[in-house]
Amino acid sequence: QVQLVESGGGLVQPGGSLRLSCAVSGSAFSINAMYWYRQVPGKERELVAYITEIGSTMYADSVKGRFTISRDNAKNTVYLQMNSLKPEDTAVYYCNLHWAAVGMDYWGKGTLVTVSS
Repeated sequence: QVQLVESGGGLVQPGGSLRLSCAVSGSAFSINAMYWYRQVPGKERELVAYITEIGSTMYADSVKGRFTISRDNAKNTVYLQMNSLKPEDTAVYYCNLHWAAVGMDYWGKGTLVTVSS
């Protein structure tokens, strides 16, 4: 059974930083890409960044240059370092594992990031 648990959210002032973590149970972590999404109430969930099993990364234009995704396969954990945060980054951030070989998606429960003065 694959379970994802996010942590690290909170309240931060504009210009500040946070690091989100997502711990993944099970054996699927190291062989799959990992994704961070975010969602604001009333809006669709949007892809923020992903990292492949070999470490290639992709970022949404809105976070490029400010956010960094990384992974530690020994700890089954993916991170999202968020710098220069803006009020529009306020959202619930979700970790996702798409297990391509079995066609399954797994989600964490999300962690709330609030950027406000």
